[in-house]
Amino acid sequence: MSTATKASSASADPYFQQLFADRIGGAMYGKDTEIYKFEKIKRAKRKALADHPDRELLDFGIGENDSMVDQSVRDVMGVEINKSENRGYADNGVAAYKEAAARFMQRRFGVSLDPVTQINHCIGSKPAYAMLPACFINPGDVTLMTVPGYPVAGTHTRYYGGEVFKLPLLAENNFIPDLDSVPDDIYRRAKMLVINYPNSPTGRTATPEFFEKVVALAKDKEFVVVQDAAHILLTFDGDPLSFLQTPGAIDVGVEVHSMSKGYDMIGWRMGFVCGHERIVSAFADVKDNSDSGQFIATQKAAAAALDDDSIPQRINAKYRRRLEKLVATLGECGFDCEVPGGTYFLYTKSPSGTKGGEKFTAAEDATRHLIEQFGIVTVPWDDAGAYLRFSVTYVAETEADEDALMAETKKRLGDAGLVF
Repeated sequence: MSTATKASSASADPYFQQLFADRIGGAMYGKDTEIYKFEKIKRAKRKALADHPDRELLDFGIGENDSMVDQSVRDVMGVEINKSENRGYADNGVAAYKEAAARFMQRRFGVSLDPVTQINHCIGSKPAYAMLPACFINPGDVTLMTVPGYPVAGTHTRYYGGEVFKLPLLAENNFIPDLDSVPDDIYRRAKMLVINYPNSPTGRTATPEFFEKVVALAKDKEFVVVQDAAHILLTFDGDPLSFLQTPGAIDVGVEVHSMSKGYDMIGWRMGFVCGHERIVSAFADVKDNSDSGQFIATQKAAAAALDDDSIPQRINAKYRRRLEKLVATLGECGFDCEVPGGTYFLYTKSPSGTKGGEKFTAAEDATRHLIEQFGIVTVPWDDAGAYLRFSVTYVAETEADEDALMAETKKRLGDAGLVF
């Protein structure tokens, strides 16, 4: 074979290029040249480090807890990992974890659930949002989803031939979706409404009145509600509110809980789906054909965490403190922001440009400018207006370290010449 023929063969598409499913791009899979925002952030960070090798990046873009799981939980894990009875498949979960989840829901929210029929564990909440559309979505069906937001349920809705109807979260609506604006023909095809409160990334918490409206609308329009409660223990403007506390909520949907945010269990991948027993059962059937359950020792350690309310209380206090410091610092630098109702994210309007004449057409432009010029990393959101998301999950061992970080942030942004 000639060198030219070899080169041509090496550069040709593999025979299966035409076999990729349309849902992931079909024959064009792997050829998309679009650069996604997180890749743009990575590139801007690399440029900033190359241009200013002696300047530390101040990374407010990290979206995961910065601390290890509480020692008491690690101690339980250390014991359970050495028990032979924990070595096998967990399938749809062990009783110890489901029972701990039921105690948690009763103790924290006054919600009574049967651990056998109304609760099922998931390997983190992300797989739950991937599996729930499989329970309901046929081609042509609609999932209603708030934006900005976590896209997984929408991605899998489209995988099944369904459509996503976006509900923008706008400041003028206090980051609550305008459910009255949904056209009747969309409601006729709607199978699921996915909501998320406390909301990531806006930080808005739901009111009982909003949840009551959701329940009434679900019954009237006949769709299922999926409430993402990943940040529920990071509520700062009152007591945490579960959707299932709402009268009638358990008749129309489920709530998905994650142990990542409230318990520092990011990499442990534990959560649970709870609510109407028929929906939980359907989820369990799909799950049983998708995975074999989380490691049993992990479930038992997570059960111990759920029974210890002091853990999320400490985590809540830490992130509230950091948010208060960040809001004060950014306020002194011209940003208009306030401590959110919940989550460890601060969602604030993006600057529109600089006094030097540079214009930002989108939050992505402002993010790049802040990284490259000042070594400050944020995440842009342009789904419903130009906003930046600051996270307080930066690594800081002590409160003095937090204060030093805030001082450096103020030093860099104080004369940044940003225009809002």
